[in-house]
Amino acid sequence: MEHSNPNLTIADLGEQQLLQRLYQFCSPSKVGDDAAVLTPRPGHHIVVTTDMLVDGIHFSDRTTSPADVGWRAAAANLSDIAAMGAMPLGLTISLGLPETLSVHWLDQLYQGIADCLNTYGTAIIGGDLSRSAVVTVSMTALGEVLPSAQILRTTAQPGDAIVVTGVHGAARAGLELLLNPDWGQTLSTAEQLELKQAHQHPQPRLDVIQCLRQIAPEVRVSGMDSSDGLADAVLQICRASGVGAEIQQTHIPIPKSLQATQALTSEQILEWALYGGEDFELVLCLPLPSAQALIATMGAGSAIIGHITLERNVNVLDRQGIEHPLNMQSGYQHFG
Repeated sequence: MEHSNPNLTIADLGEQQLLQRLYQFCSPSKVGDDAAVLTPRPGHHIVVTTDMLVDGIHFSDRTTSPADVGWRAAAANLSDIAAMGAMPLGLTISLGLPETLSVHWLDQLYQGIADCLNTYGTAIIGGDLSRSAVVTVSMTALGEVLPSAQILRTTAQPGDAIVVTGVHGAARAGLELLLNPDWGQTLSTAEQLELKQAHQHPQPRLDVIQCLRQIAPEVRVSGMDSSDGLADAVLQICRASGVGAEIQQTHIPIPKSLQATQALTSEQILEWALYGGEDFELVLCLPLPSAQALIATMGAGSAIIGHITLERNVNVLDRQGIEHPLNMQSGYQHFG
């Protein structure tokens, strides 16, 4: 990609030149026809997920560069693929673009998308574009999964351990740092960067799916990702499975930098961990022996935070052993 003229706009290029410019980010063998052709391996199911990002709602120039918008958008879709127990096959992109949008901004958006997809061994395989009053990025990711390896929200059972694959609250803290640079002055430069990266550069946990296939290929696993918050994920799984849950507050993995900072109370840290969202970890419910094997394989950051119960109440036990019900309305709600 040659260095783009920062004054060049979408209107200056027109549709056909714009398409040709974007093709260089795509898989050469999959684009150019009316549709991409994919061949899953024998015995596998196709998994499809769609995610939309709207300027001013999901991202803003205050907190996210165009390259990071691209990475986050791709990561969100790959996280949904991982949450189903699948591995990605490819991704399509539909764009709504203002005519006055800088071509340089769009180049950087696609570079971020391509960087994320290349990291996880997949590619852009098609898409569409249209004029729009506001930048809108809609992605559809496709993956494949063996029927026996599917991760569904509906299969959690009493006695299952509840596993989280990484720390929670980091993305919310990173957003706070980006919005309020003076916040968290007691944090080191490295700690601040780590938290900002958690917000701007989330990592979809496809590596967890590979671990599960190795250590527990036939084990029933229920779950989803925690992009809308840890509390939301646990509640969604419990409602879909018709069960309850008990979570130990002290078992929830929190970034060490948040535990040490004086900028937050313990109540605020718990609030960010449960309801902050956008940590893009997996929340999995599976038999205890398999959960313990998974934690041992993944190492630091992952943890068993509680268990599934027969009663349908979903509670967090605080440090004193007092139960507190999770609040569905505290998580991110698009129309709340």
